[in-house]
Amino acid sequence: MSTDSLQASLHAHLAHWGLRSFSSDADYFAWQRATLSAANLNRLNTQVERKRSGACQDEIAFYDLTADPHILPVLYSQRYEYFMEIGSRVLPRIGAATTVLDYGCGAGILTTFYARHCPDTQFVGIDRSPRSIAVAQSKANELGLTNVRFECRDVEVEALCGSYDRIIATHALVQAEQDPGMPSRDWTTFERMYDERQQAAFEQRTGIDVRLDRLSEVLSPGGCMVIFEKTRQLARRVPFQRALGYRSLQLVEPPEPIRYRLVEEIADDGPFYVVQKGGSHSLAWNEAPEPDEGLPFNRAMLRPVPHDPQDPDIPLYENHWPSAQRAWESLADRLVQQEETRQEPDGRQLHVELGSAEGQVYLYCANTFDQRQLIVVEGSRKGMLDSYYREILSS
Repeated sequence: MSTDSLQASLHAHLAHWGLRSFSSDADYFAWQRATLSAANLNRLNTQVERKRSGACQDEIAFYDLTADPHILPVLYSQRYEYFMEIGSRVLPRIGAATTVLDYGCGAGILTTFYARHCPDTQFVGIDRSPRSIAVAQSKANELGLTNVRFECRDVEVEALCGSYDRIIATHALVQAEQDPGMPSRDWTTFERMYDERQQAAFEQRTGIDVRLDRLSEVLSPGGCMVIFEKTRQLARRVPFQRALGYRSLQLVEPPEPIRYRLVEEIADDGPFYVVQKGGSHSLAWNEAPEPDEGLPFNRAMLRPVPHDPQDPDIPLYENHWPSAQRAWESLADRLVQQEETRQEPDGRQLHVELGSAEGQVYLYCANTFDQRQLIVVEGSRKGMLDSYYREILSS
C-alpha cells in the first residue's frame, strides 16, 4: 500500500469512529463545548484529576468514562495525529504475522484498523478497562470483522496465554509519565552506571517490570514487538532500553523519535522501537543523547554586538540542548566567579556556574537528568546573569 493510500485509509477509519482533525485549540474546544454537556465535562475533569493519583482503579475508571459514546470521539480527536503517525508505522510491520496481540488497545481504534487491512491475521486486543473492551468488540462487530477479538485482562494480575508473532504496545507500558528516570553518574556526564537496584526501582515505579515479563513470555521465538512509549528523554530512554535488553529483546530497526500535534501542542515522543526476541542481526543500543538543535558554538558569536532595541535582553549565545556542554567546555580562559553543586529534593544533582571567558560573562547550568544550558552576554550585562544565577538556585 502506498503512503498516500495508507494515509487516506487511516483518515477514513478515524472518521468512522467519529474523530475529527483540528489544528486550532479554539476550534477544538468550541466543538468540545458544543458536543459535550456540562455534566460530561465535569465528570471528565474530575476523573482526569483522580487519574493523576496513579492508582490503578482511578486509571481504569478514567478509561471506562472515555469509552462513553458521547465522550470518546471528542476526547480522542485530540490524539488524531497520534493515531495517524502510529497507525501508518505499525501496519506495514505486521507483515506476514499470523497472530498479533495489541496490548493496551483501549477502545480498539487502531486494532480494528489493523484487522481491516490484514484479514488473514488473527488479532487479540487486551485492556483492563471493561467499557473500552465492550466498545472495541461492538465496533468490530459493526465492521464485520471476524479476525479480531477483545479481552478485558490485566497482565499485572494474570499471565497471558498463547503465542504471538507480533506484539504491539503503544502508550501502554510506561504508566508513570512524570517519572524522571535514572540519573547520570554526575552533572558532568550523560552516562548511566549499570546499577541493578536503580534499574529495578525504575522498572517497578513505571510498572514495566511485570508487563514486559508477561508480554515477552508470549512472544514467539523470532517474533517482533512494536513499542512506542513516552521515553524520549535520555534519563527514561536508557533504563527503558536496558529493560528490553535484559529480556532478550533486541533492536532490529534504528529507533525513530516521532513528533506530532495534540491539536496545537507539540508532542516529542518515542522512540518508535521494533525489537525481536533473540534476534541474530540486532543493532546496538545507543545510550548517547540524540543529535540536538543547539546552535553550534562559534567564537565569532562572542564579539559584542549593538543591542537590538526590540529585544534588548537577547544574549550573544544561548543553548538549552545537550551540546551546550561541549560549548561550555570549549570556552577559552574560563574563570569561575560563583558556583554551586548540590543535591535536589527530587534526587538530581544540580550544578550552576557563573563566570567570565574570552572577555564576556557566561552562566552554565547542568544536572544529572541531562538538562544543559549555556548563556553568554557582554560583560556590561553581567547583572542580568547574576539575577538569573540567584533565580535558579532559589527555584
